[in-house]
Amino acid sequence: MAIEIKETFQVAAPIETVWAFLLDPHQVVTCMPGAQLDEVVDDRTFHGTIKVKVGAITTRYQGKVQLTEVDQGQFKLQMVAEGRETGGGTAKGTMESTLRTLPDGQTEVVGSAHVDLTGRIMQVGRGMIQGVSHQLFLQFVKKAQARLLTPATESAGETSASSTPTPGTASQGAPVSASVPAEPDDNSIRIVPIVLKVMWAAILRFFRRLFGRA
Repeated sequence: MAIEIKETFQVAAPIETVWAFLLDPHQVVTCMPGAQLDEVVDDRTFHGTIKVKVGAITTRYQGKVQLTEVDQGQFKLQMVAEGRETGGGTAKGTMESTLRTLPDGQTEVVGSAHVDLTGRIMQVGRGMIQGVSHQLFLQFVKKAQARLLTPATESAGETSASSTPTPGTASQGAPVSASVPAEPDDNSIRIVPIVLKVMWAAILRFFRRLFGRA
């Protein structure tokens, strides 16, 4: 099953700061639900694990991420990722991120990905997978914004090599920090609440279309 994903978000931080953040796997992994950085092979190759929990079933994807293009002049980043599920499924994808400075000084990040999936996850269907991916992306954005807005004096004591997520404290007036979801104790992605949220959104869209036609 092939999945196409495209997302855009803005951060109230200089483009150089956001660029450096995206190139630092120790920073990025703290914002990805269920992710753990296992090994930094070099400045462009990383090994990691993502744990997914669906009810009483827990599965892990172990894999590799490799940066294939790092163009600081254009602020463009491309990577290839592949992982294997403990149950035999696979996930392979290419991802691209492009940054630009907005007129108000914020940084816009446009990300796109093409992912090929095999295994048990295909049973939930393409629409559900895309909906869940969007919700996980929103969680990543909230945490990334909070970390980027954290004053340097507060984050100076953190250990960059730690793979355990440490919630950032957004600067005063930034609403994103208050809505950052708490991490589960076992650091796994809790799919069931996300799936329910996606289903509820689909139901609301259905009734809006129904009453709109009426």
